[in-house]
Amino acid sequence: MSALPSPAPAGRRLTWPWFLVVVVVYLAILQGLGALIAVDRDSGDSQFPTTESIIRSGVIPIGLSVLFGAAVVTWLGWWGSILRYRVPVRHWVRFVPISMLVVAVLGMNYPNLADQPLSLVLSLIVMTLFVGIGEELMFRGIGVQVFRRAGLSEGRVALWSSVIFGIVHLSNAFSEGVQAILQAVVVSTSGYFFYLCLRVGGTILLPMLVHGLWDFSLVSNSAGIDPKAYPGMILPIVLQVVLIVLVIVKRHTIEPVDSSDGTGPHTQTAHHAVDS
Repeated sequence: MSALPSPAPAGRRLTWPWFLVVVVVYLAILQGLGALIAVDRDSGDSQFPTTESIIRSGVIPIGLSVLFGAAVVTWLGWWGSILRYRVPVRHWVRFVPISMLVVAVLGMNYPNLADQPLSLVLSLIVMTLFVGIGEELMFRGIGVQVFRRAGLSEGRVALWSSVIFGIVHLSNAFSEGVQAILQAVVVSTSGYFFYLCLRVGGTILLPMLVHGLWDFSLVSNSAGIDPKAYPGMILPIVLQVVLIVLVIVKRHTIEPVDSSDGTGPHTQTAHHAVDS
């Protein structure tokens, strides 16, 4: 007896070309508005020298991008699917979000943050919180749903949502130059790790938390007029390499062997992004 077809997912349909249009608008809000109202950093070493620079260059444009992403999800009627992502994964994959959270806490530049005004630190927290919410909503939320609803396997869903996530960061070339290319490659791998966080948590709230805390740990090293170096800043780099190697080695053991729990054809046909 053949299995009954899975019910069509709720909400409107969004094809991947239209998703790219949504991403372009999202980028225009981030980069365009950010460039219009940004504070001149006077070519200093710090990326976030003052509270005003964080609010104008980060909090305002990123906050508006969050509102845009939320409006798109609301219009599509996808909140239920995005908040609950029920696709099983092997237990070892839990190491990804756990290790990222631990390293983010250990690698935070506490001495540098302690030297900054409270308003600057609070602004930094709000900004990175918005980054975690906005980017996850756009790429592990809308992006993952677009490719999954198009019938792609979980491996290809992970691949294309992560690649687009990385390509988007090429827009930083306007402010950071050629190093934005390397950043885009690294960000693509990070995007895949955030996708695994989505799988582990079964909700987009977990990758939002991991992403926000991870970014806060990273930018804690570039906050203030004269940021101080901190040995712990090497930890995220080391973990990034460790996770890349781990995922490559165990790429065939991410998906559960037994998919008899009723998760549908996506689980049964899933392949890892590296195999795509």
